[in-house]
Amino acid sequence: MKQLIIVLIGIVLLVSCSPPPPNQTDQLTEPFRSAWQAAGGPRIGPPLGEPRWVDDTLVQYFATIRIVALPDGGAIAERLPADWRSSVPRPVIELPTVPQRASLALATPTDVMQPLQPVRITLRIPAYSGPTTVQLYDVAGHLTTQGVTTVSDGLGEITLFAGGTLGPQWAVALIDGRLAGAHSRLFTLDAETFLSSGSSDIDSLYPRIRRLMAEARVSYELNGRLIGGYRSPDNPLLWLRDHVYQGRGFRYFETDVTSLLDAFRDAQLPDGSLPDVIDYPERYVQAFRKEVESDVEFLYVQGVYEAWQMTGDDEWLRSHLPALRRAIEYITTNPLRWNAERGLVRRPYTIDMWDFAYGPTTMSPDGKPAPRHWIGPDTIWGMFHGDNTGLAYALFLLARIENRVGDPTRAKRYFDLSDQIMQRLNALAWNGRFFTHFIPEDATFVPAGVDAAAQLSLSNAYALNRRVLSVGQAQAIVETYYARRDFTRAFAEWYSIDPPFPPGSFGMAGGKGEQPGEYVNGGIMPLVGGELARGAFAFGFEPYGLDILRRYANLLRLTNASYLWYYPDGRPGISGPDTIPTDGWGASAMLGALFEGLAGVFDDASRYEEVIISPRWPVEPTVKQAYVVTRYPASTGYVAYRWQRDDRSLRLLITGSGRQATVRFLLPTDVGDRLTMMVDNQPVTPLIEVIGNSRYASVTLDRLNVEVIVTWP
Repeated sequence: MKQLIIVLIGIVLLVSCSPPPPNQTDQLTEPFRSAWQAAGGPRIGPPLGEPRWVDDTLVQYFATIRIVALPDGGAIAERLPADWRSSVPRPVIELPTVPQRASLALATPTDVMQPLQPVRITLRIPAYSGPTTVQLYDVAGHLTTQGVTTVSDGLGEITLFAGGTLGPQWAVALIDGRLAGAHSRLFTLDAETFLSSGSSDIDSLYPRIRRLMAEARVSYELNGRLIGGYRSPDNPLLWLRDHVYQGRGFRYFETDVTSLLDAFRDAQLPDGSLPDVIDYPERYVQAFRKEVESDVEFLYVQGVYEAWQMTGDDEWLRSHLPALRRAIEYITTNPLRWNAERGLVRRPYTIDMWDFAYGPTTMSPDGKPAPRHWIGPDTIWGMFHGDNTGLAYALFLLARIENRVGDPTRAKRYFDLSDQIMQRLNALAWNGRFFTHFIPEDATFVPAGVDAAAQLSLSNAYALNRRVLSVGQAQAIVETYYARRDFTRAFAEWYSIDPPFPPGSFGMAGGKGEQPGEYVNGGIMPLVGGELARGAFAFGFEPYGLDILRRYANLLRLTNASYLWYYPDGRPGISGPDTIPTDGWGASAMLGALFEGLAGVFDDASRYEEVIISPRWPVEPTVKQAYVVTRYPASTGYVAYRWQRDDRSLRLLITGSGRQATVRFLLPTDVGDRLTMMVDNQPVTPLIEVIGNSRYASVTLDRLNVEVIVTWP
């Protein structure tokens, strides 16, 4: 017991003899002390460090305020927002300072800069010569890049690349690891979709398509709200189908990507079904659905998911979840749309996804000759592959939505149902090369005058990009299209259906489509070419994908127009007086092939939070450098990169708003098995992927402000 008492006394004596902690208020000097006392003194708490140069003004930071010195010798206290530490770089707050004062400025003053643009920064540090580290920080306080320059007689200069989260950018100067000065708004980083490769035909695609699509945009007030969307190329109304598919293009320049989807949600019927077309009061149109269509519900799911990709708005996504569930319940249970015996979506015998059925011209409800938009006692029913690959894809997307904002148990069910639908469809309709166009429920029915087993319909191209095919299936579909690339038959192999139906198979009341080679009955459609090109890039046929893009670029250059369909000899297809030469549907598909295929920027979450970057520029040996920016104007989501090819290396400098990237280098054909990959000068072991005749070297990164280099002997 005595020993314990002695030990305790010793501890007390040691503690009592220890020096007191330094008083942080000792760092308060005039004029900061007076301003601190006026602001509340001890209630404010001690300073976080000594005064420091920010924006050429002495500033001292506290937990809730900062005190700024004034030119007249005084100082004022400024209240800081609650989250101020998240936007101010840590070195500005925490690092000790040096006696020198560093001033930072742009060599060429400008307010706004694009990502990865070179930023030329000048430094003034009076009476100093020596090395200085310059760092750039984004609006979230993250270090995006840094470099070292030598200051001579008080002057220095350095060039860095802009990057990180969009918004005002900080510049910080350090000497010997201590703070010399900072600039809180050197410039504002903004991003606009852009592509430059030095290949004029490819570089012209985006600006031309954007101008075309501006002519397809429609906006008006509906039920007290302004809605905006993209019209059909041959009809002035806002169709869900046309709008959703054009999202592949307008995502890069449109700010309103949700209002039309909100309107369709509000028009959903109690049974869960949705209309094809939304109300257009000025044209005296009320929302309606073409009875023969069975793809509307899956398109609604796809449209909502892709709009969420563009916005990243979880609350908006959650607001659609009940309607999404009802839509899927309807299409997978209602006997009008669902074949319970086969477990697949059913529809009348239409040409692919189009809205008129097999048979002669009929009479509309108002007594006029018309195509068969309606279901009747003589309707031929069956399974069309595109409805089912589209539904399987929508179920995959809805499962992701459930995992994000809903019920993970439902997500598992949707994933499983997606797989089951594809198993059933493959067993029923996959012929080893592509999906058979239509499987009648009446096995005795055979369409007259055409080999139905040989018909390649356009949704095979869509299936390439729905994440539902095996690699072997996708490659077989691409090879089938390539085999039909016969310029003596048609100027492009982008067939709506091939071979077409004979005259009169589909009565059109004298309209286009009754004859082979017209409209969706064998007409040539850029929307098929765009989906085919995107799939070709993804599955090892990169030269073919580039070939398609170049042919479309030449079509735009020669005609300054794009139509929904063309005759096989190249004449534009004019379906009627509402046809416009600014087909946003096909143009959007081509933009998807350009940015996701050739440029290789694929968003695997939302706002490019998780992005896959697969630059496929080696497919064109004349391209030595490429600069790419993809931006969602509906949010701050973006990715930018600079790609460079040298004799024995590929270099990729990346930035963006996201948090994770998988980089996949398409390797030139002459690269052997020996190669080295460096990430910010640190060696890593790449994963080598083989897809067809193509090889990719890939690595997954936990950040986007990074440089990746691949070299080979």
